[in-house]
Order: sequence, then structure tokens, then C-alpha cells
Amino acid sequence: MRLTHLPTGAHATVRGVSGNSPDASHATLERLGELGFIPGEPVQLLHRGPGGREPLAVVVGETMFALRWLEADCIEVSPL
Repeated sequence: MRLTHLPTGAHATVRGVSGNSPDASHATLERLGELGFIPGEPVQLLHRGPGGREPLAVVVGETMFALRWLEADCIEVSPL
């Protein structure tokens, strides 16, 4: 499941990061890994932007980030 499909407030575990769109560059995927979106890390989708879209407020580990839809759609998760 992609992070973008996780219900608001739900907890999950990161399974990996992969390009789900031709617009997702190698640099984007690398940046997500550097931010802590690595396999095994706990993640929670806290809030969605207007209309249920972006930005998405996400906590990975103990750090909160605001992600664009493109970035969040590259993150594979397993719901808890």
C-alpha cells in the first residue's frame, strides 16, 4: 500500500521507497531515504491538506514532515 492510501490518523511501517510515477526522480527517492523513510520505520499520516490532498503531515520515527503527494506516493507501507 502507498502512504497516500493510508487513512488519516493511521499507523504503519515503511516497507520501502520506489518511484510510482515518471515524475519521481532518483533525487526525490534518495531524499526520502535520507529523511528516514527506510524499511522498518514507524510512520503515521497525521493530516491531509485541503480537499484531502497535499501537503500530507507525516511522522516518521519521531520527526514530522510535510510531503507533497508525489513524494508520499513513492513510500510503500504496511498498515498496523
